[in-house]
Amino acid sequence: MLIPKNYANQMRSRILVKVVESFYKDRFETADEIPIEMRPKDYDSSRCCIYKDRAILKYRMMAAMGFTPQDETNEAKQLKDYGKEALKRQNHAKSCLAVIDIACSACVKSQYMVTDACRGCFARPCVMNCPKQAISIVHGRSHIDPSLCVSCGKCMEVCPYHAIVKLPVPCEEACPVGAIRKDEFGVEHINEDTCISCGKCLQSCPFGAIVERSQLVDVLNLIHNSDKKVVAMLAPAIVGQFPFEIGQVVGALKKAGFDDVVEVAAGADVTSKNEAAEFIERMNEGKNFMTTSCCPAYYRAAKVHIPELAPFVSNTKTPMYYAAEMLKKEQPDCVSVFVGPCLAKRTEAEYDPNVDYVLTFEEIGAMFVGAGIEIGDCEAQEFAKVSSAQGRNYPLSGGVAGAVGNLVDGKVDFRPERIDGLSKENIKLLKKYATKGSENNMIEVMCCEGGCVAGPGCIALAKKAARQIETYVAQGTNQKDMK
Repeated sequence: MLIPKNYANQMRSRILVKVVESFYKDRFETADEIPIEMRPKDYDSSRCCIYKDRAILKYRMMAAMGFTPQDETNEAKQLKDYGKEALKRQNHAKSCLAVIDIACSACVKSQYMVTDACRGCFARPCVMNCPKQAISIVHGRSHIDPSLCVSCGKCMEVCPYHAIVKLPVPCEEACPVGAIRKDEFGVEHINEDTCISCGKCLQSCPFGAIVERSQLVDVLNLIHNSDKKVVAMLAPAIVGQFPFEIGQVVGALKKAGFDDVVEVAAGADVTSKNEAAEFIERMNEGKNFMTTSCCPAYYRAAKVHIPELAPFVSNTKTPMYYAAEMLKKEQPDCVSVFVGPCLAKRTEAEYDPNVDYVLTFEEIGAMFVGAGIEIGDCEAQEFAKVSSAQGRNYPLSGGVAGAVGNLVDGKVDFRPERIDGLSKENIKLLKKYATKGSENNMIEVMCCEGGCVAGPGCIALAKKAARQIETYVAQGTNQKDMK
């Protein structure tokens, strides 16, 4: 799923920057001025009026402070009060995606529609190929009876003029597991019990109505008001997110107040070794196949939505897990902050005692801007630990399977397959593999198409970032051989 640059994404980044600026300015004392500043009276409103725009901005700022609209029990409560509450918070709120109901456009139900491009052709392929006889010719043009249509899409496929189009509900269309649905008023709601925290709905909503509780304020508060060392664990997908050397990004993080920065690719090397050993063991036991387990959104999807796949999912932990484990052994009293491209990592961290907080690349970008830090002016610094090329290649689709294949080469038969992005179709494919087996015995599953470089917390376009990672790995700076 390609998510182009758009105003909704830009607004999310602007809100994060405003929250950081407000933290540094006066610890949120004047935070309530921000929605008014962003939507002054003479501004052309995005919705019915600037007052609704401001209300939505308030909810988005609440999310950036670590709250959701559903946390609001008193509409008169001000942003500065939420800010003070956030600064007093001892433990961050549970990870959660939520819908701002007044921002939701209540899109019409997903359906197929005949456009003016219909020529009423003699061939009538739409009529002939409809399995439910839902299409008839009315006044010389095709007409779809919504009471009979089952949304199979065959009419759209066969129309020679592309005159039939699908009108989707973007968030529902993007969700691979059906965790977001309309209520009786047409407003979308996210089912926390079935949500896999992939963030696809957040990325796809054209109204910016979906938000997630951020831990940005918690981390800022720890950096500036705690005696504990705060250490950033930087995911390998960071390469290419900023137009500067990775060493300068490390320097910028230290300038922002992090006491140390470690490379999660070192944890990826542990994942590769353990997963390779597990794969060899399973194949020697006669298992049909094994899937990777480093993508937390896929891991939860398998657990909740494809339980029959459980025997085939690797038991090996993620790079974040191993990187945090190593960090806490060396610095047991530090505060560990994973910095990566993924929202599902926040959910994973809730079950990992070694990971204290999770930030996205977008959030640390906002931290730099809000604190006035120019990455290009920062002195480049290297990671203390040396990682392998395979570990640094993890954020690209095929990177995990490639690392495992590099270690099992010649020991057992290795036939990899990539599931490049979780979708409704790929969920069905995985269910098929669980019941009927697969021709391939190592299946890498990435929730985001293209790999972690396409995560909802990324800043750069995925293809551009992927090229930067490939260049970085090929250069082999401060890197070891995993063979």
